Amino acid sequence: MDKNHPEKSVSFSNNNNNNNNTRGEEAKSSSSDSATTTDPSSIPPPDYSSEDSKSDAHHPETILEEEETPFSLDDPTTIDVSNGRSSSSSDFDTNLLKLSEEVDQFLSTLSQNDNGDDDNKKPPEIPDSVEKFAKLVQVEIVKCVSGDVSSKLFYEPEEEPEITIFDSVDKISKLTNALSEFTSEKEIVSLVNFTSTVLQRAMAFLEEEFRSLLDINPRSSNADSTDLKSKRSTNSDSNDLKSKRSSSHSFTDPDRCPLPPQQQQQQQSSENNSEEEDFPGYSMETVMNLKKIAAAMISSGYETECCQVYSFVRRNAIEQSLNKLGFEKISIDDVQKMQWESLEGEIVTWIKVIKQCVNVYFPGERKLSKQVFSENPSVSSEIFSNLTRNVVLQLLNFAEAVGMTKRSAEKLFKFLDMYETLRDLNPTMDELFAGDTTHQMRAETQSARSRLGEAAVMIFCDLENSIKSDAGKTPVPGGAVHPLTRYTVNYIKYACEYKDTLEQVFQEHRNILADDTSPPESETDAANNNNDNQPVQQSPFVEQLITVMDLLDSNLEAKSKLYKDLSLSYIFLMNNGRYIMQKIKGSPDIYHLLGSTWSRKRSSDLRQYHKNYQRETWSKVLGCLKDEGLQVNGKIQKPVLKERFKSFNAMFDEIHKTQSTWIVSDEQLQSELQVSISAVIIPAYRSFLGRFRQYLDAGRQTEKYIKFGPEDIESCIDQLFDGKRKT
Repeated sequence: MDKNHPEKSVSFSNNNNNNNNTRGEEAKSSSSDSATTTDPSSIPPPDYSSEDSKSDAHHPETILEEEETPFSLDDPTTIDVSNGRSSSSSDFDTNLLKLSEEVDQFLSTLSQNDNGDDDNKKPPEIPDSVEKFAKLVQVEIVKCVSGDVSSKLFYEPEEEPEITIFDSVDKISKLTNALSEFTSEKEIVSLVNFTSTVLQRAMAFLEEEFRSLLDINPRSSNADSTDLKSKRSTNSDSNDLKSKRSSSHSFTDPDRCPLPPQQQQQQQSSENNSEEEDFPGYSMETVMNLKKIAAAMISSGYETECCQVYSFVRRNAIEQSLNKLGFEKISIDDVQKMQWESLEGEIVTWIKVIKQCVNVYFPGERKLSKQVFSENPSVSSEIFSNLTRNVVLQLLNFAEAVGMTKRSAEKLFKFLDMYETLRDLNPTMDELFAGDTTHQMRAETQSARSRLGEAAVMIFCDLENSIKSDAGKTPVPGGAVHPLTRYTVNYIKYACEYKDTLEQVFQEHRNILADDTSPPESETDAANNNNDNQPVQQSPFVEQLITVMDLLDSNLEAKSKLYKDLSLSYIFLMNNGRYIMQKIKGSPDIYHLLGSTWSRKRSSDLRQYHKNYQRETWSKVLGCLKDEGLQVNGKIQKPVLKERFKSFNAMFDEIHKTQSTWIVSDEQLQSELQVSISAVIIPAYRSFLGRFRQYLDAGRQTEKYIKFGPEDIESCIDQLFDGKRKT
């Protein structure tokens, strides 16, 4: 309780039950005799020398049971406590207003006579109106506590009396403070004790009214719809999470890396806006009533009690709202122990919660505190800061804990989601908080962001190590695209959807790369020889990206040597190179980062692999179709011709049988290979057959040595690279 009011520290009396029984008997008596009246002169102020009177400080009902005080009043007004404001309500208001005016004059006189010399101050002559006014206010408080309909705390504007209970309490507070300076006179001390008790009981009543108004939740009727929205949002986020995880994190469907649909984002935004309009949900009438009570309590020296009630109720309201969103307090140790699948779900919830807090809950709380404590801006600011600071720190502690978990490749994207959330919310947070709180929140937010950013950089750099460590000695059957290629390229493709964020975190944490070895020569050449308006000095992220791609190329070159068939090694390199190029060209983000020079170099490498394959596979076949060595002295050597046909048939048969089982998954590449083979082999074979077929005897010899016609050759070439083993 307030240090200026030591008497307020008392608690409810243990005699409460006895008092209630007594009041019950009085109520029966009152209800049976409506003519029962109470003279204000019979409602004496308490004697503070009694401990019992102190213990009853919070029970306004016991005012009527207290002992007589040294002073008495002669007041002709009679007041029926149970049935009305007075024998005439208008008479009561008139008396109260008249006494209030006289109290104002008395206070004005005290102020004018204040010469600042405390030692020479003379006790004032207290008019009877002061004591009468205090007793009438006391009766008014009793009626308010009892719930008497004829004595209301709030009125409609058109019916508000000339003096309200707030006016009366304010004057009691001023009287108490003014008379407290004169402690030498017993009568003044007794009066001060009485006015202090009236004030304290008035504050206890206002405090309860304040709590009751704050506990009003007009949105409770919409709780089901709110919960439904929360569930829909949770399910939506969960489905999106599954989509991202299946397509990008686990790469079960590596060619699909979807982002949340724009329509879904708009729907979520619409829901958030709807909730923002409702939060915190008090009507303007309720807010104005809260404002009146807060102003009365603070002006009477009860700021601490007022703030405690407000903070307690609103803190519970925020916690309930966060619970509806699925937010739970998780310790750093628990975060470290959680499996990634569970932690990933918590991150989705965290992102939703912190966005809702910063964009909806906190602005709503700030607006409410400003309205309720509009007459005390410093109080409003402090209450808002205290209400929200702990929530923000809890959320930031979770982010820091996530950043401290063991690194793994699949965590990168959620780390970046959290980093972006903190980065994007930072301007709004700066606007919400003021003064030292802003600096603290900014420092804490920056710390959490830094932790996540550093973890993201290190995870991406671990991709380099994973490529280096992939030194498997088992070649991929049929020269197909290697799983490492699919994983790396799709990982980079999805990561580059966070291109701007990765550029930012690599720039912020480039010191992590400072101790790394110099980039490969090919990377340096790519940076320096880029003549398509690309900057010579690459950003740290682009440098790391190029390093990863160069390492992948080197790894694939090494894996191609695992094939005993040199032709198949070139098919393997073509398959993987083509896959990489198609993905790069299909992603403007990666293509822009790597640059057209890098792309042209890889295209050149692909053409070279193609030429090497043609030379290695079909040069020997074409050697069988040459004229050299077939003629001696102008005559065709039939044995040599027969051997040429036999060799061609055997070679082509073996190539067809073998390379039909090889895999070229890219249809365009497969078609290009088949067309290029046909363009070389079929014309040469048709020409050779046309020129030398006549030298073989018709019949059995022709059937024996001429196994394929030109159409057969074309049909067999069309069957190459299907990945189907021929029987």
